[in-house]
Amino acid sequence: MFGWFGRKKEENKEKLDQGLTKTRDSVFGRIKTLLGPSDVTPDFYDELETLLLQADLGVATTEPLVEGLKKLNLKRTDEVRSALKQRLVGILTPTLKRNGNEQRLLTVWLFVGVNGSGKTTSIAKIAHMLKAQGKRVVLAAGDTFRAAAIDQLQVWGQRVGVDVVAQRPGSDPGAVVFDSIVYSFSHHADVLLIDTAGRLTTKFNLMQELKKLYSICAKQVHQAPHETFLVLDATTGQNAISQAKNFTEAAKITGIILTKLDGTAKGGVAFAIAKELGIPIRFVTTGEKLDDIAEFDPQDFVEGLFE
Repeated sequence: MFGWFGRKKEENKEKLDQGLTKTRDSVFGRIKTLLGPSDVTPDFYDELETLLLQADLGVATTEPLVEGLKKLNLKRTDEVRSALKQRLVGILTPTLKRNGNEQRLLTVWLFVGVNGSGKTTSIAKIAHMLKAQGKRVVLAAGDTFRAAAIDQLQVWGQRVGVDVVAQRPGSDPGAVVFDSIVYSFSHHADVLLIDTAGRLTTKFNLMQELKKLYSICAKQVHQAPHETFLVLDATTGQNAISQAKNFTEAAKITGIILTKLDGTAKGGVAFAIAKELGIPIRFVTTGEKLDDIAEFDPQDFVEGLFE
């Protein structure tokens, strides 16, 4: 079985497992111990709830999860373990239909997220994997508010070996997007990846800016942008959810990219994100190298926590 980028499922699962090491070795290690074969005691569910909260699943996800398990009236903890794993997979199962990977003259993906979330690096990793698949990729430096953002994307473009369309700092982001689309068509690119500003003064400014970019994309390319990915830093835990809510009000988010999973022991935040936002996690980044990225598989993610 191959994913979007032609990587075998086993290889993708290995990347995911590597990223979950800290989470698996800390709180979920204790959850695994608690769920070892024994009888369910009166204090069992209180202990389980405490550990799930410590794993950063959040109150809104943990309370109904534990209450649902209690209603099953299971007598053995290993039975609870099976039921818990099944319900965790259910939480992570995508609730939005992905736009697919069908053939288009040009596919346009838009990336949003706060500064420092790993957005630019995620774009580079996805560009690297698309290029390895034989796709011709162009990057658009749409974050014109920060000179460093433009420079960073250009450096990554050189490392990956893909073209970057950029203008001077302070330029109109819409002009950059328009130019990048024209450039992509003229150079027969397959995929255009667009970086956007990580932080604007107010939510209104963010909404207006993204609305303009959406309009430009849609006028130039049929149904574009075909994907809008929100990049969230896993190490920020529950704060990532509050950040996400601002962006989901401003943009039509089709998927989450969860970054720096390898750097946190609270990978359980993935469940809180999926539960509270109702948006599927599509990719996770698991290290600093260009190939340290994995397509998100709910079953593999849950199995990786308990193995």
